[in-house]
Amino acid sequence: MSDIIKNESLFVITGGPGAGKTAVIQELEHRGFAVVAEVARQIIQEQVRTRGNSVPWGDTKSYTELMLSRSIESFLTLKQASLPTFCDRGIPDVLCYARIISLLEVREIESACEKFRYNQRVFMLPPWEDVYRTDTERKQTFQEAVQVYQAMVRVYEHCGYAKNACSG
Repeated sequence: MSDIIKNESLFVITGGPGAGKTAVIQELEHRGFAVVAEVARQIIQEQVRTRGNSVPWGDTKSYTELMLSRSIESFLTLKQASLPTFCDRGIPDVLCYARIISLLEVREIESACEKFRYNQRVFMLPPWEDVYRTDTERKQTFQEAVQVYQAMVRVYEHCGYAKNACSG
């Protein structure tokens, strides 16, 4: 990957699990903004429905590959967007996940993070213990959610993004 594809109209909302990202995205959509649903959750739902194993508690390498390809596909679909569009997670989230699971082959993910660029300001939501719940797709403990959030901050900063000042 060589040429950078950048869209300042694409804003990432990310953070640890259970921080309320999806609720924020739904509220933005309700208010008339363009939004993009979380790719990872869609993959998990599809895999559970079809009894596939490309899930965080199964074949993590395959799950990561699916997240990367779907995240790139989502970005490319939106690359011409001119109005503010809010994305529930971004490509650097895949890199964060790959690092958390200690995936050794991350160069392709790093290249995608360099090539496909969102608005530099990222809305980073910290986990919120009062509202944190596990479900069929979110199995982490609250402490694990905090660790994911901290890793997410490091990855986005490493990728050259700035954490939104009002995000905690």
